[in-house]
Amino acid sequence: MVIGCSTAERKSMLRRGGNIQRSQQIFSKRWRVCLIALLCCFLWGSAFPSVKIGYALFRIDAADTASQLLFAGVRFSLAGLLAILFACIGEKRFVWPKRSAWGMVLVLCLFQTVLQYFFFYIGMAHTSGVKGSIITASNTFFAILISSLLLHQEALTGRKILGCIAGFAGVVVINLTGSGLGGGVTLLGEGFILLAAASYAASSSLVKQFSARENPVVLSGYQFLIGGALLALAGAAAGGTLRPVSPAAWALMLYMALISSVAYSLWSMLLKYNPVSTITVYGFSNPVFGVLLSMLLLKEGDQVSPLRCITALLLVCAGICIVNRKETRRR
Repeated sequence: MVIGCSTAERKSMLRRGGNIQRSQQIFSKRWRVCLIALLCCFLWGSAFPSVKIGYALFRIDAADTASQLLFAGVRFSLAGLLAILFACIGEKRFVWPKRSAWGMVLVLCLFQTVLQYFFFYIGMAHTSGVKGSIITASNTFFAILISSLLLHQEALTGRKILGCIAGFAGVVVINLTGSGLGGGVTLLGEGFILLAAASYAASSSLVKQFSARENPVVLSGYQFLIGGALLALAGAAAGGTLRPVSPAAWALMLYMALISSVAYSLWSMLLKYNPVSTITVYGFSNPVFGVLLSMLLLKEGDQVSPLRCITALLLVCAGICIVNRKETRRR
């Protein structure tokens, strides 16, 4: 395999091979997978109250869509730069996608950043952090449907369908009001959060497919950088502004950029070295962290009764466990 290569090229190939082997050992051992996945879900769960707090710190009104897009764009552009920096440190060289990988970067950019966060940031301005965190849990079920029916990465079984029904029952329960669903659901709020979940699910299946040909951290970094720039340009062109009330606003922006760069990079590596269903089972902790942190930081305990909140969380968790129980036992 290395015949005809120079000494430097052979050393580079051996170094890359060693890096791949070490990464596989790190991201496929069960207890490490558990800890890394839970860390990612905690970070993502903290994003729900962070977005709401960020709107207050940057004085962004719920109806100011342009500023919301600018806010998202700045966050993800910074997240892309951080992810690329992490990849460069890991590779000990400047990383750049191969020519054949740019198409993958742009496709991921569309689903993972532009569409997902266009819907997410507008949706979070029109719903509570508690509701947003639980509705987002539906991305697990969208991912199963996409990987099964569209990309044919796994079979759609009766167990998985039952899990999807249980999970969406949790989404319905959290939105019930005294008069039923009508008073608790809006297109710009809960509807947009659901569309964001569908976009994220598509990107998860695509990451699994693309990571076989390109470093997933490099893909995440450049798609965040391009997608964030597009969102920021769209928001600025529409008249969006950021008016921080204190230095704490930029500290929060940096934390939110780290949420994306760290969580998505680690999650992409988990998807690269493990079956999608094995990793998505940990997604149940995402809404748990989101609800608890929203109640703690946003004082949203009165938005949802404790009994209804617990019931919804149990249904979402049961759905994900039902979907993944058979595959987890086999593993």
